[in-house]
Amino acid sequence: MTEIRYDVTNGVALITLDAPERRNALSVEMSRELIDAARTAESDDAVGAVVVTGGAHFCAGAVRSVLADTGTDPVEDEAYRNLETVYAAFTTIGSIGVPTVAAVRGAAVGAGLNLALATDLRIVSRTARLLPGFAQIGIHPGGGHFTLINRAAGREAAAALGLFGDEVDGDRAVALGLAWAAYDDGDVQEQALAIAGRVAKDPALARRMVASFRRETAPGGLPWDVSVELERSPQMWSLRRKHGV
Repeated sequence: MTEIRYDVTNGVALITLDAPERRNALSVEMSRELIDAARTAESDDAVGAVVVTGGAHFCAGAVRSVLADTGTDPVEDEAYRNLETVYAAFTTIGSIGVPTVAAVRGAAVGAGLNLALATDLRIVSRTARLLPGFAQIGIHPGGGHFTLINRAAGREAAAALGLFGDEVDGDRAVALGLAWAAYDDGDVQEQALAIAGRVAKDPALARRMVASFRRETAPGGLPWDVSVELERSPQMWSLRRKHGV
């Protein structure tokens, strides 16, 4: 990998976007590498959680050339597939079968905000900038942007950010429910790794729990009685495992 760094420590896979010269804007190559890293973590039974970060700058969106090529001819095969690959970078992070955490410093813009919101939990810098950026450059949001904001923080936040182009810092993101906790810039990654490390101590249980979590918290949710039944099987599995039966 040339634009993604991948490391595993104590059951936590750390995926780092590593193109600081463009503030980690998602190129086609970086998107492919991010997908590969996510799948590598998912296929490793010793991995119980994933942390996605970008160092000082989380992700400045998609590189402009991908958007420009698509705009020139949206149905041209290569341009269409390249944009699809960028979308797949965050949809893959959002669907792998392990708990995921975003450690956000600097800006998360457009597709970069989608990437952060695709994770199960976000730890942010107090000075982080979360903003859509789509309308500001004259294009419609993409990648399910409104849905991602709505499921994290509700319709009002989806309107303010996605529709009206507002932006929030880390403290405001926590207040809105877009993130779980905000820390000083230098503490963000450490705190993200710490919270991921708690669930990663038991990778098999982590994978069972995140599957139930996502089903029960999907848009629309589930009735309580259905959730009881959904949780019954993985809980029975965990009890049997705990008692060595």
